[in-house]
Amino acid sequence: MNNVRISLGCSFLGSIAAVVALFTILSVTGSVFAHGGKGHSTDVFTTLQALQKATELYNQLLWSGKLPGSWETDLSRVEISNRNKGGRQEIVVSFQRPTRDPKTLYIFFSADGRYAGSNFTGQ
Repeated sequence: MNNVRISLGCSFLGSIAAVVALFTILSVTGSVFAHGGKGHSTDVFTTLQALQKATELYNQLLWSGKLPGSWETDLSRVEISNRNKGGRQEIVVSFQRPTRDPKTLYIFFSADGRYAGSNFTGQ
């Protein structure tokens, strides 16, 4: 899986519109390419699934008040990458903002899609 970077270089309303458009496109794309048949594994955790799960967790953190509202209004980039930690593959989704500390929230998933943790350090 290659690294994926999504930049949201626009206003708050523009950011919301960009995220909605992105998820609409990704949802339609997933539906178009999702098909049955022999030889296709359904156990693969995709970049799209990582983005969807991480976004759900991110929203839960915002709605519960565990992340301040500035994480919603200042969000500038979302990145998805792979890393090897302790001999295990992990998928990392990072939410970044250009100002205020901490600048990045990291959400980790195992290769099969299980939530593995989140923090502000990336470790």
